Parts: sequence; structure tokens; C-alpha cells
Amino acid sequence: MSVRLYIGNLPQNFKIKELEALIATVAEGVRFKAVFDRDTKACRGFGFASINDVKVANEVIEKLNGYEFNGSSLRVERSERKESNNGGRRNGSSNSQANRKEVKKVVHSDAPNQEAPDPRWAGELAKLKDLLANQKTAV
Repeated sequence: MSVRLYIGNLPQNFKIKELEALIATVAEGVRFKAVFDRDTKACRGFGFASINDVKVANEVIEKLNGYEFNGSSLRVERSERKESNNGGRRNGSSNSQANRKEVKKVVHSDAPNQEAPDPRWAGELAKLKDLLANQKTAV
């Protein structure tokens, strides 16, 4: 089973090859991927490592968590995989009904409304009533 590790608190000027070399001193076959900002293309200060063995992952955490790397103390811990069906929400909840706030929906119907005219047409109806009232019929 593959274990995914979060590696954070990376210095701004670090080189990925240097970090991979550091990880290789602890374990072989570790794949690291840094997370980059979409706009600036600079590293956001963290990344993820994939390790195939749980024992090796625990050893990497033990040896590198708190390790001084280019002036920064690394933070290494197990990463919790996010749910793939959460629709991109950061809160991790997949229950969309619970997250939705109560909204009173207005349903429009073609059936005549006996109480009041449709507010979208109220102004036009008032004008029409005035025109009809001001018409003089010849008898």
C-alpha cells in the first residue's frame, strides 16, 4: 500500500533535487512532487511524497520531521487523501444538502393569480388599467 506524506515548511529558494537527495539518504524509491502557484509558478512551500512501504514512510517521518533544511525546519507527516467526490469544496463534506443554506424559491406559474398581479408586470398592468379607464366609449 502506498503512503502519501506531506512535506511542508520548505524554504523559498530550495531546489527539488536537493530535497530528493535528502530524502534518498533516508529511503530509496521515494517520489516527491512540489505544489506550485498557478500564477507565479513558484513553489507554495509544500509538496507530497509517495512511498510504497509503511515502515519506510514512518522512518522518513521520524528522521525528517523537524530537520533543518536550508534554514527552515521541515514538517513531515502523513497526508490524508481528500475525497474525490466533494466537488472541489475545501471542507471535505460530500453532503451538498447539509451545506446548502435555506433558500425560499419563487415558482412562477401560468395560472392566473387571484391575489395580486405578478410583480414583474405590475407596472405595465397599472398603465393598462389607466388607459382603459380614460377611454371614452361612444354610445
